[in-house]
Parts: sequence; C-alpha cells; structure tokens
Amino acid sequence: MDKNKTDKNIVNDAIIKDISDSVHNLKYGTVTITVHNSKIVQVEVAQKNRFDDVWLIEGGGI
Repeated sequence: MDKNKTDKNIVNDAIIKDISDSVHNLKYGTVTITVHNSKIVQVEVAQKNRFDDVWLIEGGGI
C-alpha cells in the first residue's frame, strides 16, 4: 500500500477520533470544526454549564 495514503488515513482517523471524543465528552455546548482548503485544521470545544436543577430546590438559585 502507498505510504502517503496510509499516513493520510492515520491523520484522518486521528481527527475523526478527536471530534468524536469532543462530542462524547460534552454535555452542553458546541464543537466547531474549522476547514481551510478542504482540510480540517482546527477543532474548538465550547462547554456550557447549566443550572436548571438549582431552581427546583426550595430557596435555590443565586
């Protein structure tokens, strides 16, 4: 098999795993994928913390 093709598959698999891990580890938020020249160059994760349950507790909240 062509070494360059194997290297590209390894890189692609690593990117796919990174994106998958980012999504699976995120409860609330966004995963942004940046593409330049048809290639993924950056993955950003913005995590949100929700406090919806706090309001269910009597006297809860801030």
